Amino acid sequence: MNEIKCPKCGTVFQINETDYESIVKQIRDSEFIHEIELRENLLKKEKENAVKLAINDTEKELNKKINEKDLEIINLKNQIENNTKELKNDLENTYSKKINEKDLLIKDLENKIKLSETEHNLEVKEKISAKEKEIDKLSNELTLSKNEYLIKEKNLKESYEDKIKDKDEQIAYYKDFKARQSTKMIGESLEVHCSTLFNSLRPLFKNAYFEKDNDIKTGSKGDFIFRDFDDDGEEIVSIMFEMKNENDKTSSKHKNEDFLKELDKDRKEKKCEYAVLVSLLEIDNELYNNGIVDVSYKYPKMYVIRPQFFIPLITLIRSMALNALQYKKELLIVQNQNIDISHFEENMNAFKEGFGRNYRLASEKFMKAIEEIDKTIDHLQKTKEALLSSENNLRLANNKAEDLSIKKLTRNSETMAKMFEELKKEN
Repeated sequence: MNEIKCPKCGTVFQINETDYESIVKQIRDSEFIHEIELRENLLKKEKENAVKLAINDTEKELNKKINEKDLEIINLKNQIENNTKELKNDLENTYSKKINEKDLLIKDLENKIKLSETEHNLEVKEKISAKEKEIDKLSNELTLSKNEYLIKEKNLKESYEDKIKDKDEQIAYYKDFKARQSTKMIGESLEVHCSTLFNSLRPLFKNAYFEKDNDIKTGSKGDFIFRDFDDDGEEIVSIMFEMKNENDKTSSKHKNEDFLKELDKDRKEKKCEYAVLVSLLEIDNELYNNGIVDVSYKYPKMYVIRPQFFIPLITLIRSMALNALQYKKELLIVQNQNIDISHFEENMNAFKEGFGRNYRLASEKFMKAIEEIDKTIDHLQKTKEALLSSENNLRLANNKAEDLSIKKLTRNSETMAKMFEELKKEN
């Protein structure tokens, strides 16, 4: 127990330790809080005083620096005024010197000009006489060159007239040649031209087949069939060609469209991928004269061309087909992969079905075997019971056999008893 004495009345109190500690804690906490408040007030006052002192110090320093800057500005202004005055005086002096020098130079130049004018006049007269001589010489050369030009012009005119005459004769020859040809010969000349053109470039198509279509089993035929193959012997592209030409003097003029239907039929019958009409018909039609005409909107994969586009069209179609062949090979690989996957799925499904069927059959056989085993067990159980019952009968029989004796056998038979007695006597 702890004692506490009242400071006013002097009364002594006794309290336990927990109450004593709580009272001490209250007193200590209140004193601690009071002391903290005092220190906070002191710190606030010190802080305010320090701030005021700092503000006063900074104001003094700023005023000092401002005064110093004002003095510097005044000094700089004075220096600038002095420098401007000096510069002004220097500029005035140099300007007056320059003016004097300029006057002297002008006078010297005037004297030199007077001297040079006389010299220049002499030089001009000499140059004029030299130029007059050059003009006379050039005029003579010009007359000579003009005569030479006239002679050259005359020679060129005569040579061009001779060339035009040769061309006219050549045109007349070809017109006469074309007029003498029959319709069949005109067509054959275009075929020969295309065949010769292709054969001249055949090394570019090492695996290509380009021959006349002589197969008339289907009732009609084209002019040429082009087939190209890769190094593996797989067909890249095939084209059915039809060549059409016409005599200028023919009264009934054909059109290119008149032959497209038959050409499409020949393409299908000969199993060609493309069809091309090489035509000299409608010679004034700009549609066919401008280049390769695609008529696939009427008939699939069909073109109409002039003979000059024969080889370019083959190379164009062949390059497209090569690209398409690459895509076909890639597509075939993907299809084969898909087929392998489908085969794998089919095999797996077949395995599942076979396994399920075999499992079902095995399960049925297993159940039948269990049933047969159960039946066998029942049969064996019955056999066991029969054997047990027979054992019991055998035991009883054995007991009966053991109980059997001569006395029991001869008990009721006098004859047998006499016979056994006689046997005993003999023994």
